[in-house]
Amino acid sequence: MNNNMVKDLISWSDFEKIDIRTGTILHAEVFEGVRNPAYQLEIAFGELGIRKSSAQLTKRYTPEELIGKQIIAVVNFPPKQIKNFFSECLVLGVPGEDGDVPLLTVDLPVKNGLKIS
Repeated sequence: MNNNMVKDLISWSDFEKIDIRTGTILHAEVFEGVRNPAYQLEIAFGELGIRKSSAQLTKRYTPEELIGKQIIAVVNFPPKQIKNFFSECLVLGVPGEDGDVPLLTVDLPVKNGLKIS
């Protein structure tokens, strides 16, 4: 499918099934031994607690740059096992053709765990 084409239309009830929240990255480290370079992240989502994620952000960010960054993530996917690590949420970004992925963030600080609507 051409990336410039709009996918099939969804209903409002389809959209409501996706739980997208704000969170703050607490910890980031290189994910050793994976096929595509990635980081292992720990992200605080307020009352939802801390969740882990694997994210291919190595072209744009160092682990140190990620700490404290407030991000947007989907929190209601089932955990996905990658090697011996379970990714518990999907951090959202904009994948470029060269593998550079700028994160989706908020422009002003907000409370962790707020639902995007």
